[in-house]
Amino acid sequence: MAQTLNNLAVLYDSQGQYAEAEPLYKRALGIRENTLGPDHPDVAQSLNNLALLYNSQGRYALAEPLYKRSLGILESALGPDHPDVARCLNNIAMLYNAQGQYARAEPLYKRSLAIWEKTLGPDHPDVASALNNLAKLYMSQAQYAQAEPLCKRALAVRETALGPDHPDVAQSLNNLAWLCKSQGRYTQAESLYKRSLVIWERTRGPDHPDVARCLNNITMLYSSQGQYGQAEPLYRRSLAIWEDTFGTDHPDVAAGLNNLAMLYASQGQYAEAEPLYKRSLAIWEEALGPDHPDVAESLANLAQLYAKTGRQKRARELRERAAAIRATRR
Repeated sequence: MAQTLNNLAVLYDSQGQYAEAEPLYKRALGIRENTLGPDHPDVAQSLNNLALLYNSQGRYALAEPLYKRSLGILESALGPDHPDVARCLNNIAMLYNAQGQYARAEPLYKRSLAIWEKTLGPDHPDVASALNNLAKLYMSQAQYAQAEPLCKRALAVRETALGPDHPDVAQSLNNLAWLCKSQGRYTQAESLYKRSLVIWERTRGPDHPDVARCLNNITMLYSSQGQYGQAEPLYRRSLAIWEDTFGTDHPDVAAGLNNLAMLYASQGQYAEAEPLYKRSLAIWEEALGPDHPDVAESLANLAQLYAKTGRQKRARELRERAAAIRATRR
């Protein structure tokens, strides 16, 4: 019964139906704890899955203790170098990365990668996942030279192991496109983004959060080149998908609002941009805490708007707060 519940929850989770998945994960966890005891590897699996769900929703404070309990069970039951331990380490690292805690995430990513390479070989999909996540960590810190070979190796492993139209291939294409865009290689980035979008729409459906994420990235590419007419409808489509899937207070909704506001501000449409910036800031502060890098970005964007609309004192206050947050992350 627990495995059936877990499998159904995984199905809902993969479709972004988190409200349907959560009670099933909890029921599976309760059954496993009662029948197998609190320290069984299957209990660890249920804890990990529930933590992943919370992480996807930006509920990081709920996710972390579940991940850590899962890791403790797995290390005790299976040993420190088991692939399941690597998977849990990787998930904890993703949690830290999402909160901008890069120094805490990097050694966990590296440990998980070493375990997977040792136990599964260099061409296993789990190795590709570890490479991909470590690359994203470096990209978050603009360390592109370290990130690019990891992105390319992850893509090659996934295409060979999973086929060219697998959602994980789309993820690798999306990440490599983001890296190209960050370095000004726009033509290459657009081609990679569009290929990833086709794969996700075909495999996930047109209203999945992964589709929204890719649309949002394409719009950022267009905006950076001043192609605002092409960008706006894609921003609105991605934002609508996120709001329908996650609700109105999710960090991904904040990102969509922030990016749409930047689009308006770039065209001098400050009255349209300001309420979007303010709403995105409020969501990020509530979901991620007041000292997260995304909060700093939102503050800086709103400060720039205030400066351009003659509110210099308020702009200075926000810039100083953003600078203080960024200083703590160095």
